[in-house]
Amino acid sequence: MTSSLALPVVEPLDQTLRGTLQHLIDTKTKPPGSLGRLEALAQQMGLIQRTTHPTVQRPAMIVFAGDHGIAQEGVSPYPQAVTVQMVANFLAGGAAINALSRAAGVTLEVVNAGIATPLPNPEGLIDIPVAAGTRNFAHEPAMTHDQALAAMRAGAERVRHHAALGTNVIGFGEMGIANTSAAACLMSRLCGVPIDECVGRGTGLDDAGLAIKRNVLAAALARHPSATDAQKGAAALDALATFGGFEIAMMAGAYLAAAEARMTILVDGFIATSALLVADAIAPHVREYCVFAHASNEAGHRRMLDHFGAVPLLSLDMRLGEGTGAALAVPLLRAAVAFLNEMASFESAGVADRDA
Repeated sequence: MTSSLALPVVEPLDQTLRGTLQHLIDTKTKPPGSLGRLEALAQQMGLIQRTTHPTVQRPAMIVFAGDHGIAQEGVSPYPQAVTVQMVANFLAGGAAINALSRAAGVTLEVVNAGIATPLPNPEGLIDIPVAAGTRNFAHEPAMTHDQALAAMRAGAERVRHHAALGTNVIGFGEMGIANTSAAACLMSRLCGVPIDECVGRGTGLDDAGLAIKRNVLAAALARHPSATDAQKGAAALDALATFGGFEIAMMAGAYLAAAEARMTILVDGFIATSALLVADAIAPHVREYCVFAHASNEAGHRRMLDHFGAVPLLSLDMRLGEGTGAALAVPLLRAAVAFLNEMASFESAGVADRDA
């Protein structure tokens, strides 16, 4: 952790209970390994919570919304006004993340990280914008380093709020027209991947629009050379300030605070994972607290997952964002802790195991 950034400190995952948890899992009334990924998930949650009886308590989803100056370059088929319109939809309960959060029993919070247009009726909104949208990184950095850090700290504070209410499972979603462009540039810079392999259709670009997007982003990367002599964390902060969005920066800070609080973190899709790239560069142990919920159908996301050595729980060809993939994974976490806490062992059930 780079102390000069004054951000949450992430400790390595405590491995003390690994052997005990594995023994408990292996002696349940089932063949070894027969519950597959649920077994690894149960063990990870036990290690995160430092208990042999992990739980899912008050799972929460924070959706951060922000606007991007790069939208001025025609990189999205939707106008920037859609950002504030969708925030209003979230607050009214009518978006996909609302429906899926209700279905999964997840508390949903919507945060204005930096939308360009004031909301006519902000009731229920956590209104903490850093600014009214970022600048256009085709011509200048999207934000200052101070703004990026302010956004990260604000995201961390929202996680601490939920931790104080008892949340131990959390996910992050986003809304912001043109934020796939920001995420693609972050991926290219932080993963060392050519921009053409990072750029996708976002909200539905046709072939001509995709070509424009690739050209705009390639030119932007060339305009802002990498801080090659910087430490990894400082270079990530520089990339975030240059190409990111306020919602991405708040997510990056939220990841750090959630890991500091020993929460199980559900990682959503392309944009949410780009924020994790930043957090991971600053505090590499953060990934140990992460469950990669799904593989997005957005170009580049599987390459991001490979960067983390991650195998996602779900692959449903989704690419909506908003935290929808993360919300769908909550029942799997409930199932993982349920089998660990509720299944009988061979001994307690009086069932002979294979070595009897």
